[in-house]
Amino acid sequence: MAWREKAKKHLKMTSFSIAQGIHAFDYHSRLNLIATAGINHKVCLWNPYVVSKPVGVLWGHSASVIAVQFFAARKQLFSFSRDKVLRLWDIQHQLSIQRIACSFPKSQDFRCLFHFDEAHGRLFISFNNQLALLAMKSEAGKRVKSHKKAVTCVLYNSVLKQVISSDAGSTVSFWMIDTGQKIKQFTSCHGNAEICTMALDANETRLLTGSTDGTVKVWDFNGLCHHTLNVGQEGAVDISHILVLKKIILVTGWDRAITVFRPQNFNQFFIHPEEWKGGVQHRDDILCAAFLPPQTLVTGSYDGEIVLWNNSTENAHHVLHPDYQRLLKTKSDTESQKFLSAGKRCSTLPIADQATLGACSLETDTERNNAVMRLCFLEARKNTAATGGANLVSCGGSGYVRFWDTFKKQLLAEFLAHRGVGSIIMSTGKSNRYLATGDLEGWLKIWNIEEYCLNSNENKLTQAPTLIRSFRPHEDWISSLAMCEPGSRSLVLSASADCSICVTDVCSASVRIFGQGKHWQLENCFSLPKRDNNLMENKIQEESAKEIPLLSKEESCLDPTKPSLLDKKNKYSADSVRPSEVINLGMKYKERNVYRKKMHHLYNSEAIQKSLNAFRSLNIGTLKELPEVNKPAFLLDPEKYFREDLEEECPQIPELPPLSETLKAGFGEKNLFPKEILDRERRVKQLCQETSSEVKIKRNKRPLQLKEK
Repeated sequence: MAWREKAKKHLKMTSFSIAQGIHAFDYHSRLNLIATAGINHKVCLWNPYVVSKPVGVLWGHSASVIAVQFFAARKQLFSFSRDKVLRLWDIQHQLSIQRIACSFPKSQDFRCLFHFDEAHGRLFISFNNQLALLAMKSEAGKRVKSHKKAVTCVLYNSVLKQVISSDAGSTVSFWMIDTGQKIKQFTSCHGNAEICTMALDANETRLLTGSTDGTVKVWDFNGLCHHTLNVGQEGAVDISHILVLKKIILVTGWDRAITVFRPQNFNQFFIHPEEWKGGVQHRDDILCAAFLPPQTLVTGSYDGEIVLWNNSTENAHHVLHPDYQRLLKTKSDTESQKFLSAGKRCSTLPIADQATLGACSLETDTERNNAVMRLCFLEARKNTAATGGANLVSCGGSGYVRFWDTFKKQLLAEFLAHRGVGSIIMSTGKSNRYLATGDLEGWLKIWNIEEYCLNSNENKLTQAPTLIRSFRPHEDWISSLAMCEPGSRSLVLSASADCSICVTDVCSASVRIFGQGKHWQLENCFSLPKRDNNLMENKIQEESAKEIPLLSKEESCLDPTKPSLLDKKNKYSADSVRPSEVINLGMKYKERNVYRKKMHHLYNSEAIQKSLNAFRSLNIGTLKELPEVNKPAFLLDPEKYFREDLEEECPQIPELPPLSETLKAGFGEKNLFPKEILDRERRVKQLCQETSSEVKIKRNKRPLQLKEK
């Protein structure tokens, strides 16, 4: 080994010897370790500066080790032996945590090459002329799975109110959005080939599925295939997007050109593509496309360029890029093209210089940081052509989201939505109020873009819009997103490689998985309030924000599980409230209920728990002094209300004469003693009973007399 120390020109070298030799080695720069695949069945870990003996020895192989490679992110190590056994080691504890016995090559005489793609969790092992691929799967545990294999695409049919999903096993499933129940399933739609993407026609009565086998099939909802579009011309291609328009069907993904099918030729089962009149305008593969009526078509490529087309003439007229813009001419026009570098107009360049500039632009994006993965037109913004503002959103490489003005050919805003996760995808609803973005680690973010980039500015905006939610509904990368608005609710559908499909609303933290055992009721789980400009409703929202200091600006939207506060008639909306909740509810009770529900969801929100430390936003103020409470009169003077009244009103019980006098009187007169004693005792008992009952009645009546006073 040799290395150059700082401020020194010569190389410092060292060496160490291993008995019997090694087949391969790997170096971990962070841990500063070298792993060697020994012929003596051992894997040794070495410190480059300690050559006397290894710092660790991994025992377990029963044959000579022929390949080793570090798993840097998890501090683990792969090793492969001559007897076709793959082991995964924990470096810190020097233990084997997984053993896989492989049966890849049939012969015993083979040469092995070993490579681990850490970014995607894939292990490649070659045996002479064979290549084996092992893919790592996330430990889902008891997580509910919607599909048996990784989900690749999800759509929403607004006519039937159904969710349509596809997976890598060529299966298409249909789900009810109201309950989450699976109603039907098509299997082996493209044989064993993976379904890459799907699309619905304009009437949402036909389903188009694109597969890696190079075909796009047109289905009805009974499982009948009506047409097969030969996209790849009998070859395997990577289809990334299908765009269905009124007169044409566009397919992109594996080539720099657009593949077009015209519906007037749909009189046969097998249909071949036709020529796109605009030719090839992209320098790299086209990944996505979007259409804005009546005739604006945009396509995004792997190198970050967005080409604007006229759908009627099929000619391109402009190219948008985060670093430059360029004007396209028709084939007959031989004039020089004009380039705009970083938004500034430059001098006209000859054609030879244009090719040089194009090559330079590709070289600056060798890591595909500007790759355009999704394009969405903001069709709800009707007057952007006259008033200005963004009408196109793009996302992709490096986690950036960009807002464009296609009329002025200008980049208005860009912000970093997901940091350090590579490319992202996105989706928006028909109202264009919210934007959902998903990344490769399973994180989903929802942004409020209703008031974002409504005006054109000379300076590019870098401030992000309001973030409503940030949570992780999936354990693996999010492959597809779709936003739907059944009724007055705004829901987000997400599909992932962890074999699950989730649905959640814009504001709530509750996430439902299609395929779970317990079905849900949409009106109870995701009941978003309708928009209302009532002044009383706005006042209540402002007061609730003041009373809850923990409610951040990003989390300040209304709670979706609560009913709307007030409509124009100052009553609860019948769409989101049960009749039992309408009766005898005062305004104070309603407001208190709103605050209590907001606080409940605030403490249970995953985004708050992950982004805030304990007591970070706790607002502790001085305690208010309690006002003096006047005691009631019967507590201040109990003698007056209880004891004195009882003594005055209770009748006096006559005292009995002494026994001696009674005896004297009895002996003095004949036959007087027995009769006198019995009569007197009888009268005393009767008088005592009347007196005690009278006192009880008066004591029971005392609270009523106090209340009247």
